[in-house]
Amino acid sequence: MLADSSQGGEKRAMTQPNDAVGNRQTGSSGAAWAAWFLGSLFYCYGYFHRVAPSVLTDDLMREFSASGAILGNLTAFYFYAYAGCQIPIGLMIDRFGPRRMLTAAALLCGAGSLLFGLAQGTGMAYLGRAFVGAGAGVAWLGTLQTAGLLFPARRFALLSGMTLMMGMIGAIGAQAPLAVLVEAVGWRASLVASGVASAALAALIWLTVRGAAARGAQHHVSGGLASLLSGLRQAAVRPQTWFCGIYGAGLGGPLLAFAGLWGVPYMMQAYGLDRPGAAFCTTLLLIGWAIGAPLSGWLSDRMGSRRVPMLVASSGGFATFALALYLPGLPLIAVQALLLVHGIFAGAMILAFVTAREHNDRSVAATVMALVNITVMGCAAGFQPLIGWLLDLGWDGRLVDGARVYSAGGFEIALLTLVIGCAAAVLAAVLLRETHCRQVDIRPEG
Repeated sequence: MLADSSQGGEKRAMTQPNDAVGNRQTGSSGAAWAAWFLGSLFYCYGYFHRVAPSVLTDDLMREFSASGAILGNLTAFYFYAYAGCQIPIGLMIDRFGPRRMLTAAALLCGAGSLLFGLAQGTGMAYLGRAFVGAGAGVAWLGTLQTAGLLFPARRFALLSGMTLMMGMIGAIGAQAPLAVLVEAVGWRASLVASGVASAALAALIWLTVRGAAARGAQHHVSGGLASLLSGLRQAAVRPQTWFCGIYGAGLGGPLLAFAGLWGVPYMMQAYGLDRPGAAFCTTLLLIGWAIGAPLSGWLSDRMGSRRVPMLVASSGGFATFALALYLPGLPLIAVQALLLVHGIFAGAMILAFVTAREHNDRSVAATVMALVNITVMGCAAGFQPLIGWLLDLGWDGRLVDGARVYSAGGFEIALLTLVIGCAAAVLAAVLLRETHCRQVDIRPEG
């Protein structure tokens, strides 16, 4: 999410020496647009799976007799695999090219969706979810690499933003529309159909992506693994890198945990909504995120400041989330408005990636982005089972059709962790040094 923008902030710098060659060769033909569109459609698909469990909570708990902690871990396996594969994925895209990697990843996602949809126990479900996460981890980097190879450099930022918007479309599709589909055909049939669709997408990518994007890089980073480890060390020893990571995780992690799993059951319990109605509420978060990500980047550049908009956004995100969850007596429409505004504020998580890059030498930009992304996704993964564990602690033993029912009071205690996450983003923004939207003059250490 998103991000990742999450959701909305999953970029890695694409600086292969042969990019310019690819641009001269292919320009921006119809074939190039088709290749980019299929890659972004795969990113849309990956985001769909990222937040889909939020409308499947009752079905999964009933089917697998799962506690909240087990359900949280089941969902988090996507993030574990996604975050763990980021650095190797970047190297493999350089080596094998976007076409092979996107095709293989789409097939892996399809296999994972089928496994999850057909799972008879939690073991197979965990494996399916991990397959989907690992495959989806290729989508963002592979699509941006395709854009960098097939389009002129002046269009790269536009295509990056358009790719992020496609991700948000997938996230929105996994809320109310998926809830309607599940009500009509069931959760298993929905996921099986999703797996078949991913296999078809893999075939289209293989047949469509040609030219420079079909080849691996002609040149490789000097030093190979040793160079990568050196870059990791250079980025890791700088506190500003981690302040940026905490900022992105503090805004993006809570949003992904709420929109991706626990928001729908909470809204159903606290406001008596049906599943589609509750899913609409979490969809508002994602719509806000889609608005806030490009808006915060534009405002930051316009102001010539990173720290000020990051402070404003994190403070606003903390306030709106706390009010939406804990201000008593709010009507539903006010809560929905607060969730939408919170999503807009949370879109500023993308500034964590930009600021981290500016606080480090350009030679380690991709490594820095990967570290921030791993922090964001790891935080999102951790929140989900933590909330489930806290809900289990306060569970009063009630079951409805085999699924655990948690009280609104139990949710209020468990979801406090998300508000604390937002507070951590505020603290990180306070500790960040201003870059004034320029590269800080720092030589890489070592």
